[in-house]
Amino acid sequence: MPSRDFLKQLAGYGLATANILYRLPDHPALLQTYVWQDYDVAPDFPVLKDFLAFWRRSLDGALYRVEVAHQGLIRPAELRIARSEFVIN
Repeated sequence: MPSRDFLKQLAGYGLATANILYRLPDHPALLQTYVWQDYDVAPDFPVLKDFLAFWRRSLDGALYRVEVAHQGLIRPAELRIARSEFVIN
């Protein structure tokens, strides 16, 4: 049975990474970093939007900035043809 993540990749999901910068509740002048990573669909990012909605609803740290990077769909691996083969006995 293939993994859940592999099945998501076949469905068009790619690995998304969000660098979330938020203000500390007790010291709003200070910023803290949180890195979130999951499989999501670009450019809408429904999984990330759900997570950020949870953040706003349940956590005290106000969001300051969210930077997103996304890996594309499954693509062929880079292959190179071998020009020779050596056999050692």
